[in-house]
Amino acid sequence: MFRLTPLAETTDQAEFGGKAVALGAAARAGLPVPAGFALSVDAVQAVVRGDAEVVAALRDACADGVPCAVRSSAVGEDSGAASFAGAHGTVLGVCRPEAVVAAVRSVYASGDAVGARAYRGRLGLGPCRMGVVIQELVPAETAGVLFTRNPVTGAAERVIEASWGLGEAVVAGLVVPDRYRLDSRGRLLERTAGEKDVALRVGPAGTEELVVTGAAVHTLCLDATQLAALHALAEACDAVYGVAEHDIEFAFSGGAVFLLQRRPITGG
Repeated sequence: MFRLTPLAETTDQAEFGGKAVALGAAARAGLPVPAGFALSVDAVQAVVRGDAEVVAALRDACADGVPCAVRSSAVGEDSGAASFAGAHGTVLGVCRPEAVVAAVRSVYASGDAVGARAYRGRLGLGPCRMGVVIQELVPAETAGVLFTRNPVTGAAERVIEASWGLGEAVVAGLVVPDRYRLDSRGRLLERTAGEKDVALRVGPAGTEELVVTGAAVHTLCLDATQLAALHALAEACDAVYGVAEHDIEFAFSGGAVFLLQRRPITGG
């Protein structure tokens, strides 16, 4: 009988892809990774071709209707040489089992999109072998990205960009996010309020884009306690991955920080 693989059991990049293996390492180390599972490259292909056993197992795993995030985890993705950030698909706020199946197929198809093929060609990579990660979607109050090396200057400092709601608003460029710089010991160097006039939230039918008005547009969305939690998360990633350079996607919900994705910092 086909069995979906819990994230904590993903160890083989050739089978599950880079994102799943990175999250698996974090989960085994006790980092705050949202609950979920991985579909291997073979399992994704089975879903795409309509294999009844695999599709049934996937639907059963999502039968509770909890909103999910369905993310790409291609072989070679989120590696030291290739990030594929923004090139492969992510589908957020998926609730119904049949919608999860459709989302897996959509993520698989994104591996053959023009931008993804161009990126693979530039790096001299072969055809896409797509795994998928499916996790509970964190109902984020604030979220964003954290670099442990300044992506512009190369300085050894933490650069954080954040906004209200789901981090996709930052990643997709829907807002001008708040920006923070911390030194390597977590001390605040600079903070600049952005223009956060929209927020993505989890709704009953998936994600919703809401208008942000009033003072919240220019109010800083992270406080000192949250910045300290992000510094601690970065240090925990140092220990788990054995390096000190990380590109992290994070979310805060109910006062807790969650690690959504972690990849090495790449130049391309």
